[in-house]
Amino acid sequence: MTDDRTRRWRLLLGPDAGKLGDLSDDDAKRDAALTALYGGDGGGIGSSGGGKRSGGLGSSSPKLHRWLGDVRTYFPTSVVQIMQRDAVERLGLTKLLLEPELLSSVEPDVHLVGTLVSLSRAIPQRTRETARAVVRKVVEEIERKLADRLIAAVNGAVDRSRRTRRPRMSDVDWPTTIRSNLKHYQPDQRTLVVETLIGAHRRSRRAALRDVILLVDQSGSMAESVVYSAVFGATLASLQAVQTRLVVFDTEVVDLTETLDDPVDLLFSTQLGGGTDINRAVAYAQQHISRPADTVLVLISDLYEGGVAAELQRRVRELVASGVTVVVLLALSDSGTPAYDHELAARLSALGAPSFACTPDAFPDLLAVALRREDVGAWAEQEGMAVGR
Repeated sequence: MTDDRTRRWRLLLGPDAGKLGDLSDDDAKRDAALTALYGGDGGGIGSSGGGKRSGGLGSSSPKLHRWLGDVRTYFPTSVVQIMQRDAVERLGLTKLLLEPELLSSVEPDVHLVGTLVSLSRAIPQRTRETARAVVRKVVEEIERKLADRLIAAVNGAVDRSRRTRRPRMSDVDWPTTIRSNLKHYQPDQRTLVVETLIGAHRRSRRAALRDVILLVDQSGSMAESVVYSAVFGATLASLQAVQTRLVVFDTEVVDLTETLDDPVDLLFSTQLGGGTDINRAVAYAQQHISRPADTVLVLISDLYEGGVAAELQRRVRELVASGVTVVVLLALSDSGTPAYDHELAARLSALGAPSFACTPDAFPDLLAVALRREDVGAWAEQEGMAVGR
């Protein structure tokens, strides 16, 4: 084996592989951090000892604080986030994340935000501002990456869908008009003959052109989806072209539309965990649809229905028949293929509500397709997303 391969095997196998050779000072600290979390010879931070795989971080705040510092120093950010997540899940360190000095040491990511939001009602007063700062940092990073794309996609979709061939002169889209009439260019006279004017209907400053309803399952398994939904909902609420409503649900339904101006406040208004009554949530949304043909309803849920599935299917059938564009996202996340109710997903897809998982990066394009009233199911299939299976 090459020296680098030997080093990697040594780090992978832990202290028991010491016969493969000594480690550098930095690699020794990497090895100690890995052993503390994933086990080794029982020498982990706060370990109770007594077993070959007994490493642990224990409940000592100073030791955990040092461990978090070592992890951030000796591993790349993507690895740091995984190790922090594993520490919370494997070793039960949730309570320690509620201590401000520890929370300020972690590398923020969407999963940590989900954990903090799920614990929001248990966070002590001394930690709340630190928790909000961590959540805001992640929210702002998501906004930086995706908000402009969402705004451009939505405005473009709405404007294209409202084009007219008989615009007022003040509403003429001159770049588009020129491009569409280039075939009539007269080179001898250096003149473009405009046979068709293309423009957009005058947009009312008071009335949105489309309605978007985000209906978000806040059961514990949907934490990452809730985070992204809050950011997208707040971005959509800033647009005049669409009127946005965001509703979260478990066995109860809570309309958070009034908090859309601040996604951090919105997230701390959710309550992750509990059961799921999708039918009740769809019934609530149904009551707030006044112009079906101009409404896009996005249901974000893994479809593990605790309510009446037959009633849910009836409501979806009614919504689609009335002209509402209904899309079911089994997850809005980057975490790979989600667990979901395959049978219900297939049934809703058959009713005209295509059901598939969607990454945050793909959501702006998805919403644009829905706003243009194009075939969302066909778009998802083209993008390689399994629909209703």
